[in-house]
Amino acid sequence: MESSEIKRSLFILNPFAGVQPAKFIISKELQRRKHDLSYFKSLSIDESGQRIKQSFDKYDVFVAAGGDGTVRSVASEIVGTNKTLGVLPMGSGNGFAREFGFRPNIPSLLKVIKKAQSLKVDIIQINEHICLNVAGVGLDSFVAHSFDKLKTRGFWSYAWVTIRNFLQLRPVHVDLNIPGEEPVSEDVFVLSIANTRQFGNNAFIAPRARPNDGIIDIVLIRPFPKLMSPVIIYRLFRGTLHNSKYVRYIKTDKPFTINTQENRFHIDGEPVDIPGEILVRVQKNALKVLKTKHLKPSITLPS
Repeated sequence: MESSEIKRSLFILNPFAGVQPAKFIISKELQRRKHDLSYFKSLSIDESGQRIKQSFDKYDVFVAAGGDGTVRSVASEIVGTNKTLGVLPMGSGNGFAREFGFRPNIPSLLKVIKKAQSLKVDIIQINEHICLNVAGVGLDSFVAHSFDKLKTRGFWSYAWVTIRNFLQLRPVHVDLNIPGEEPVSEDVFVLSIANTRQFGNNAFIAPRARPNDGIIDIVLIRPFPKLMSPVIIYRLFRGTLHNSKYVRYIKTDKPFTINTQENRFHIDGEPVDIPGEILVRVQKNALKVLKTKHLKPSITLPS
């Protein structure tokens, strides 16, 4: 018989997320265990929200089985409560899951749930949206909007879309007003707002970011010669991008605003259109997350 912790956990499966064969294996494993654990397939964000609200008092742990977008949609329903977020990663990048040590393995996750250990982490509020991982405008947001239109998923599809958008890339003008800093008015290839270090796939856009320090990491990548892209990519995956002369790195715990004529943003890899002035702020210790044994050591350091 499963423990009480397992019985009080609800898995929310996004059947549209994921890449094969992991997607098939996880879906079949959940189905095989349907008498031991509770799960449902969510066909939309609205349906997920409705089911979580209906089941709120019945469960203590809500597990998002999908990509970063699924994780964000589940987290948005339990932010600021005593409920705990778990992740069964099935997406293309799995940035949040990688940082918190979640693996695409149900037996491993059940062991984590049984231990019932958690930690509190920050979230970033972007107007009415929440961000767990990384948000921004520029190349990464253009890629997110293009990738969303593809029928195929996975690393190579993402890489192809990234290359295509990079070859067509033009700078985006952004204005930032950050308390305690000189106003920023620059043309950039990328503006990223980070709570954790990476986009996903171990691409470290903000290698100094920690999701429990009450600080937002802002990364601006200025236009660079496109022939230098291999160097930028190398630094991105090595976690040394902040050392590039084309990168400006700012940390703040204060609310700040962004103004740009470009509306195509992304939040946790999901395409979002955000017109007008954008208010960004951090909510410290707003979300409980299951603590895994693969949790990155920097996250557990004291603030």
